[in-house]
Amino acid sequence: MEEKIKNLIKDYEKFAQENGLKLNPDKKIVENIIKAMLKKEELLGERYCPCRRTSGDIEKDKDIICPCKMCTREVEDNGHCHCNLFVK
Repeated sequence: MEEKIKNLIKDYEKFAQENGLKLNPDKKIVENIIKAMLKKEELLGERYCPCRRTSGDIEKDKDIICPCKMCTREVEDNGHCHCNLFVK
C-alpha cells in the first residue's frame, strides 16, 4: 500500500507540474487524500475524488475520477481544489 501511495504522489506531482498546479505541501494531507481515493477505488472500481459524491452512473461519474475535471478551475478560483490535493 505504501508503494502505491508513493507512486500516486509522483503521478499527481507530474500532473500538477504539467497543469500549472502544485501538490499540497502538507504531506500528511496528501497521504490522507490518496488513502481515501484508494478506499473508493477498492469499493467502487475507480479512483474517484474523495470529496465528490458518486451517483452510481459510470458515465456520469467519469468526470469525478481524480484528477477530476473541476480541479484546475477550482484551483484558479479558490487557490485549491475541493479536496485540497492541488493548490496554486
